[in-house]
Amino acid sequence: MAEKVLTDVLDKQGWDYKREAGEAAFYGPKIDIHLIDALGRSWQLSTFQFDFNLPGRFDVNYVGSDSKPHNVIMIHRALLGSLERFIGILTEHYGGAFPVWLAPTQAIILPISDKHHDYAEEIKRKMDAAGIRCKNDLRSEKIGYKIREAQVNKIPFMLIVGDKEKETGDLSVRSRSEGDIGSSSVEAFIEKVGELVESKSVLP
Repeated sequence: MAEKVLTDVLDKQGWDYKREAGEAAFYGPKIDIHLIDALGRSWQLSTFQFDFNLPGRFDVNYVGSDSKPHNVIMIHRALLGSLERFIGILTEHYGGAFPVWLAPTQAIILPISDKHHDYAEEIKRKMDAAGIRCKNDLRSEKIGYKIREAQVNKIPFMLIVGDKEKETGDLSVRSRSEGDIGSSSVEAFIEKVGELVESKSVLP
């Protein structure tokens, strides 16, 4: 009866499905929904499950019209599976290269030398005020090394600052996906990131 209820729901919705004999959990039949990631791999995420086991174990019941207690049928609904599973699959899907709105670090400021640290800190304060998740790499490393490391860490934007940028008050912007995209004012960069976040763009 429970299996028929589930198949009737699927038929009513007009969804294609495949019955997997013997695949149901021990506590009752279920609907599993599989999503396909960017590499064409199938991942089971959403589930809708009847549970005939736990209501009895926990004595979950209701009083019917006959004034007697009756066991309920519990329905488990997991829209994304467990949070850990969902984050893992999302990371696999993007290969770790999250879009700007989702990236833990949206931009990293890379001063060319120690004398540019004060300007880097000034930019960081502006990014923080604008709500951009930004870090400052103040290590005494060569700029090429910093860029390579930021690229490996798949940070969407690298903001390179040196003598020219400090003098003009601008940034030299490098995109994870497009490479060097030229000079930009701090305000224009903040506006661009805001647009990418607002639109939930998957680029860059």
